[in-house]
Amino acid sequence: MESTERHTTEHPASGYERTDLSVRAIAAFAGTLVITTALTLVLMGWLLGYFVRLEIRADAPVSPLAKTLPPTPEPRLQADPGRDLQEMRATEDAMLDEYAWVDRRDGTVRIPITRAMELLAERGLPVRNDEAATP
Repeated sequence: MESTERHTTEHPASGYERTDLSVRAIAAFAGTLVITTALTLVLMGWLLGYFVRLEIRADAPVSPLAKTLPPTPEPRLQADPGRDLQEMRATEDAMLDEYAWVDRRDGTVRIPITRAMELLAERGLPVRNDEAATP
């Protein structure tokens, strides 16, 4: 039978087996990785700057009238939204429950919704004349 022992030409007291791992190859790989990463970062920075300049050139020029607009007002926040909702509903209810002129010149009047429903129940919906509808 053959011996399965491994014979090396290195001295056994050297500390590690020099035939399995090349420190030079690992250092070359790490150096290449660092250089490639640095080069990629530089190229991406240049490309980003190029795209920003391209976008600025593609934007439409600002209208001279845009500078004459008044400043935007500060946000108006509701101090009491519940009260505001009650006031809005009260205004809507008043419109539904009161008589008022819509257009005095044309004689258009707003009537309470309950009265409008009573009139609609008494008179019915208007019926369209079929003879007038056909050409």
